[in-house]
Amino acid sequence: MAGLVLNETGMEDCGIDDSFKYDLYSVVYSVVFVLGLCTNCAALFVFCFRMKLRNETTLFMTNLALSDLVFVFTLPFKVYYNPFSPSFITNIYGSMLFLTCISVDRFLAIVYPFRSRSVRTRRNAGLVCAAVWLTIVGGGISVTFFSTINQANRATACFEGFSKSTWKTYLSKITIFIEIVGFLLPLLTNLVCSSLVLRTLRRPGTIGHSCNSKRRVLRMILVHLAIFIICFVPYNSILFLYAMVRTQALANCNLERFVRTLYPITLCLATLNCCLDPVVYYFTSESFQKSLTTGGKGGVRAESIPRSDTHLSSEAETKNIKMARFHQQPDGPK
Repeated sequence: MAGLVLNETGMEDCGIDDSFKYDLYSVVYSVVFVLGLCTNCAALFVFCFRMKLRNETTLFMTNLALSDLVFVFTLPFKVYYNPFSPSFITNIYGSMLFLTCISVDRFLAIVYPFRSRSVRTRRNAGLVCAAVWLTIVGGGISVTFFSTINQANRATACFEGFSKSTWKTYLSKITIFIEIVGFLLPLLTNLVCSSLVLRTLRRPGTIGHSCNSKRRVLRMILVHLAIFIICFVPYNSILFLYAMVRTQALANCNLERFVRTLYPITLCLATLNCCLDPVVYYFTSESFQKSLTTGGKGGVRAESIPRSDTHLSSEAETKNIKMARFHQQPDGPK
């Protein structure tokens, strides 16, 4: 959220020129618009019309695609006029939260396949999606609330002109809150869930069993982490540094030049997530792959729709339970 004031002109003492960002935004936003529109429209078409059976994971992915599509539709306006708008909050932090939901769902399905059955329901998934939308819409409203209109030089620029006192009083606290809730917690949750899933798959009870499913889960984890590392980590790191510079907790021209130069680049990287998210759909859902490649002809068999590869962990846990019961059996009357 701190990025909403990076266009302001309140830090010109160091003589920094970051005007290159406008050409960069125009090129990147144009490319992302075309790719994001095609991929996310195709993903929503598959989710809504081609997939015959749906589960909790597909519900999270549908909402993620919808969030990306909302952002993509705003890009043509940003090619000519580039404020940090509520759509950025909806896309960047919405993507992180929905990706985290998918990771948690996969974690429950693989590590606790039986105990999580009462939790992993479509109703609960719908409630979680509603909570995510309320969170990101609330963040967008807060951005609008703190926006200002600066008509200097007869040009209107949103989110500019925040004073040092406003930063110290309000925006620094909001930035820290957004960074913790919208970035750090989802990142840590993804790392913990992914590590526990990998540990579960390495147990002896699953070795040599459902190798294709294991490879699909591994690819899915790598794609999730790649999106976070490429799109979200650089952007949020620069946001935090900028907040420190803007409140003068870190006052240094070299640091300011570094932050204002990298911010446009990391922002463009962050917008790429709406083009990379469809890769998650492909590696997460076998039914999505089949619906995309076969056109959904004849429907998708129920067994081909993995509940985040629940079948993999269910078979492994069933095998472990049977072995435990076998060893607990008495040797017979003595």
